[in-house]
Amino acid sequence: MTVTTAGQLPDAMHDVIVVGAGVVGSAIARELARHRLRTAFVDASHDVGNGTSKANTAILHTGFDAVPGSLESRLVRDGQRRLSAYAAETGIPLEPLGALLVAWDPEQLAALPALAAKAERNGYHDARLIGADEVREREPHLGPGVLGALDVPGESIICPWTTTLAYATQAVRSGVDLHLNCRVESISSAATHHELATSRGLLRTRYLVNAAGLYADELDRELGHGDFTVTPRRGQLIVYDKLARDLVSHILLPVPTALGKGVLVSPTVYGNVMLGPTAEDLDDKEATGSTAEGLAFLREEGRRIIPELVEEEVTAVYAGLRSATEHDDYRIRAHARQRYIAVGGIRSTGLTASMAIAAYVTGLLADAGLDLGEARELKPVRMPYIGEACPRPYQRADLIAADPEYGTIVCHCERVSRGEIRDALDSTVPPGSLDGLRRRTRARGGRCQGFYCGPAVRALFEAREVSR
Repeated sequence: MTVTTAGQLPDAMHDVIVVGAGVVGSAIARELARHRLRTAFVDASHDVGNGTSKANTAILHTGFDAVPGSLESRLVRDGQRRLSAYAAETGIPLEPLGALLVAWDPEQLAALPALAAKAERNGYHDARLIGADEVREREPHLGPGVLGALDVPGESIICPWTTTLAYATQAVRSGVDLHLNCRVESISSAATHHELATSRGLLRTRYLVNAAGLYADELDRELGHGDFTVTPRRGQLIVYDKLARDLVSHILLPVPTALGKGVLVSPTVYGNVMLGPTAEDLDDKEATGSTAEGLAFLREEGRRIIPELVEEEVTAVYAGLRSATEHDDYRIRAHARQRYIAVGGIRSTGLTASMAIAAYVTGLLADAGLDLGEARELKPVRMPYIGEACPRPYQRADLIAADPEYGTIVCHCERVSRGEIRDALDSTVPPGSLDGLRRRTRARGGRCQGFYCGPAVRALFEAREVSR
């Protein structure tokens, strides 16, 4: 197993290279690890899941509102089943809270029966219409004007950071190479293989999978195709302090629009409450900053949905870019003669569908001529638990008795121990930055945003970097 962030790349012919180490690329790498192939996945960033995958609404969808008959609908349903089981196996934080699709005016109320029928066509049969009184009983802090809702009990919240990291960890431990800080700059294709000129040197592969997220369209054009154009859709979000958690029990969804699912209010697996996202189509694929206008819009929406929420303290704001295209479905295409699979237009449902996308792409590779050989079971992995639904290390006397480092708190806001930070820094896929460490442990992610623990966390991170 190899994770590289600098230095010379291997001079070897790969069977498959996956470009992109977000949640989808990492899931594909993990699925390919089930076959005895020489596989690698590469990313321009210094960490896995450092693009769209790190900044989303962290919901495990049922697919009730997908376009019926679409590839997205099929893969989201399959992916939800796969990821639910995988989360239980690996320790990914997941909480099945259920969702309420809330109607605030007569037009939205009139749209709910069609959404319930759409859920049925998508194979989801548990959605039901409920009246205003039941909505109020279940969510007493909602603002005035609620007329009814569509109850979707299968929707869940999940940790997107641990999900991507679990895929990457299992792939690497099973023999897949991971090359970070490795931007693909150009591709040339010969009769038998592709040559990828990267920022760290040359890579060669017989088959190529493009899971480059926001940049998937550019890579697709590099291979001579133009099936889709990615227009980054910015979603700004506000994260409220844990003291707001009692204000909401479900994922509160709006009636969706053509631009997306709209502004929601949702608990997180870390004990906070999240408000967002916006939906702003941009030209700049690096524009991940928040704006005063966007945050003001979210606060206005939040005041309408749960008036008390906007009076709570804000822990953080962030923005992510979704890979929107001109199409209303995923753009997963096999170019068999070219031994190339494009995985584009994977929007907000990509986290949910990731394992199903990986299985589908692996099947496309086989159809394109790749001899997969016999599949094998992967050795299970167990990830550090960073959610709030189960005991954390600082709460476990058995862990602390065996190793007092788990009882030595470094980040008091999020109650992160020195032992957890040490484990993350020594892990199979270690963090490449302090933000990466935060995503693995929650250190510096609390209400003070590292004001108190920042120097101590930085010292631990830099000491580990020096020792490598």
